[in-house]
Amino acid sequence: MVVAYENDAPVGCGAIKPHGEDAMEVKRMFVSPAMRGKGIAAKVLDDLEQWAKELGYARCVLETGKKQPEAIGLYKKSGYQVTANYGQYIGVENSICFEKSIKDGQSIPSK
Repeated sequence: MVVAYENDAPVGCGAIKPHGEDAMEVKRMFVSPAMRGKGIAAKVLDDLEQWAKELGYARCVLETGKKQPEAIGLYKKSGYQVTANYGQYIGVENSICFEKSIKDGQSIPSK
């Protein structure tokens, strides 16, 4: 888990967990409402990706809700591409899943 602080108070967080042999799943992304729009989520996401890369993983996957436009915008701006729903999200109408290659110089082909 990565926790972002401002003046010793936690203001944002995110976590990763293994997802198959080559991927980490980004989980529990959150920034306190008063602190949104300051780039905290992007920094937390970048830190999680770097951590996954250091651990030897090739890509990150994640799920968010279709009614979360700010999250969807963050993930697209951060280079994530929409992918088929996976695991527990298969068949969940409100879920949208993303993936991103975190290996240097590689991208995930469009589906």
